[in-house]
Amino acid sequence: MFEDEHDFGVRQWVVGGTTVVELTGELDLSAGVRAAARLDAATAGPRPDVVVDLRGVSFIDCSGLSVLIRARKRTLERGGRFGIVGDSPCVLRLLRLTRTIRVFAVHDDLASALAAPGAPDPPSAADGAIA
Repeated sequence: MFEDEHDFGVRQWVVGGTTVVELTGELDLSAGVRAAARLDAATAGPRPDVVVDLRGVSFIDCSGLSVLIRARKRTLERGGRFGIVGDSPCVLRLLRLTRTIRVFAVHDDLASALAAPGAPDPPSAADGAIA
């Protein structure tokens, strides 16, 4: 009998204004739907600051990569910052093979991703924010 269980998990939290989305397990077509929904929510506002932690990803295919590319694009279109934590061999291999490793800001650990330059500044009164 076919088992429809899928080894995939998503967690999210905020550290100093940066939304961290941790993905674990197999990031494929099936899991991509859940990952895309979470990343869409994380990148929906103005100037999103998002780090996706992929260290727990054991498999990623092109549909998973597509989810990451879309989230990065949404973030940059809104004036934000998008980074990846990825020391997983399967993630790094796919990024290298597709030459997208040059597109993403890839970090070895969460601390360096959070400390990386390029985090959006808080909105100022000139941006229409109410002080």
